[in-house]
Amino acid sequence: MAQAKKSKRLTSLCRGIAWSAGLLVVLAGQQMKAETLADALVGAYKTSGLLEQNRALLRAADEDVAAAVAALRPILSYSADLTRDFGDRRSLTTTGSSTLSELESTTGTIGLAASLLLYDGGATSLGVDAAKETVLGTRQQLISLEQSVLLRAVSAYLNVVAAREFVSLRQNNLRLLTQELRAAQDRFEVGEVTRTDVAQAEASLAEARSGLATAQGDLLQAVEEYRNVVGNTPGQLSPPPSLPRLESNVENARARAIQSHPDLRAAQHFVAVAELNILRAKAALNPTVSAVGSLGVSEDFGNSDYTRSGSVGIELSGPIYRGGALSSGIRSAMASRDSQRGNLIEVRKQVSQDVGNAYASLAAQRASLQASEERIRAARIAFEGVREEATLGARTTLDVLDAEQELLDAETSRISAQANLYVAAYAVLQATGRLTARDLSLGVQQYDPSAYYDLVKDAPVPSSAQGQRLNRVLRALQKD
Repeated sequence: MAQAKKSKRLTSLCRGIAWSAGLLVVLAGQQMKAETLADALVGAYKTSGLLEQNRALLRAADEDVAAAVAALRPILSYSADLTRDFGDRRSLTTTGSSTLSELESTTGTIGLAASLLLYDGGATSLGVDAAKETVLGTRQQLISLEQSVLLRAVSAYLNVVAAREFVSLRQNNLRLLTQELRAAQDRFEVGEVTRTDVAQAEASLAEARSGLATAQGDLLQAVEEYRNVVGNTPGQLSPPPSLPRLESNVENARARAIQSHPDLRAAQHFVAVAELNILRAKAALNPTVSAVGSLGVSEDFGNSDYTRSGSVGIELSGPIYRGGALSSGIRSAMASRDSQRGNLIEVRKQVSQDVGNAYASLAAQRASLQASEERIRAARIAFEGVREEATLGARTTLDVLDAEQELLDAETSRISAQANLYVAAYAVLQATGRLTARDLSLGVQQYDPSAYYDLVKDAPVPSSAQGQRLNRVLRALQKD
């Protein structure tokens, strides 16, 4: 009998161990499925339509280089026509009589023409250089946009985390106020409090229900923003990781941003484009020299007549008078150059200001979080004290409700401060130009802006090996 009891206890113990192990496996599985901030950033990077749109714009800028390069190569063209002539012809003879004859003929012509630019004062070569600088500037704009997308993902992630904590906090507050109302009603029945105390508890409970409804609505909006930015509905979200490493000195961060921020680099490239456009406008005053050639075949199908012809030559052309259009083009290019220089100055100042603002916001959020912690500590002590004094009759129900509301406000402030601190930290990364997939070491296949450029920079034709590879890349892009 004792052996049977011992066996039963052992079986029960084994079942308990197995149940605990199963629970640990379930909890571990849930923890593994929890989305992290890095997961949200990867999702935003992969699914952003804004990034796809601007990557396509970059590829269009790459093709401008190919078009500019093609202008330096031979140009071959063909022409062909088939002509059917018909009609009547009347003619008079020397004797005064007339004859009528039909005019019918079919003529076919095939021609080839070729031209090669030999000299244009460097205008076309300058156009190639300008297109390349435009590509470099557009790449930097894409990096800047990538930073904005990732910062929005950080904000969306933390907003969901904070909104869920708000809802949980409001639910706990609602439960506590329900207990307070029940206690007030019990005390009213025994004559310890008045009807006013019960009414105050009822009012606080109604306000808590309203606050919970508002928090739930805010959570739904945060979820919609997350779905829009990240590309999926948020599941279980892990607490945010430790704050990213930042420059401790704002001036060092400012100097780094001025050297490497994508907005500033883009502005520098566009100044270079404007300078090249001035040289192109001036080069348009120079003569153009081209080598030209043609081959032609014309045959009359009604008889044996035919023509074979060809020509080779050098063409020289240049402007003499165009009503001031060329001079106007030069002045316009200079004005555009001045505009880009002014923009460069403003971007430099804005980058510097953004770094200062980001660090100021970060310091303010750190101080706010610290103050919220102190506020919670004091509010909790006050609430517990007031509630204890109320049981002794030294405090009213309103005093307890006010103390509880103060504690709720303090905890709400801390949740907001924590979320704002993380957003402020990542805003510092954006301000210094380091909020990119590469800088964050995200586990995602990063878009290579030079891959497409390397395929098209030499203006390949479809029949070439490089052109066939380019066609495969385009088909893959269309599938994506």
